[in-house]
Amino acid sequence: MQPAKALKEIQVGIADYKVAVSPNKIITLGLGSCVGIALYDPMTKVGGLLHIMLPDSTQFKNVTKPAKFADLGIPQMIRELERKGALKNRLQAKLAGGAQMFSGMDDKFVLNIGQRNTENTRKILKTMGIKTLAEEVGGNRGRTMILNLENGIVTIRTIGSPLKEI
Repeated sequence: MQPAKALKEIQVGIADYKVAVSPNKIITLGLGSCVGIALYDPMTKVGGLLHIMLPDSTQFKNVTKPAKFADLGIPQMIRELERKGALKNRLQAKLAGGAQMFSGMDDKFVLNIGQRNTENTRKILKTMGIKTLAEEVGGNRGRTMILNLENGIVTIRTIGSPLKEI
């Protein structure tokens, strides 16, 4: 009998992503207006977690961190998932974040970056044929997102609220 694999909790920073296999967990902290995108293949138990800051890279020159943007980070993470054995047509998405962190400001000055991040993420996933199974988005509080690669369950921690599984 082989010993059980040691569970690792893999941290994802802002404008970054990580891809791993079961039995690990992938975690990202501080999702305010940023959006966390968990992609998971239930057959191979391969998954990834991306922490984007902005919806669209086309407004910027000299982009050095593709994972900062939904339009570049999602396809990049999918390529890595496929290299680890996931099939794109089996990937399931779960989203968290996209909060409006600057409430109370004059509407004309609010950029709605959280809402724009969420909307563009949904659009990109749909275009790529990836179904979004669950979301915990909007509001005005930061979140922590944890992807369990054993079963694809995403746990959301929000200050002042009970843990939520999506």
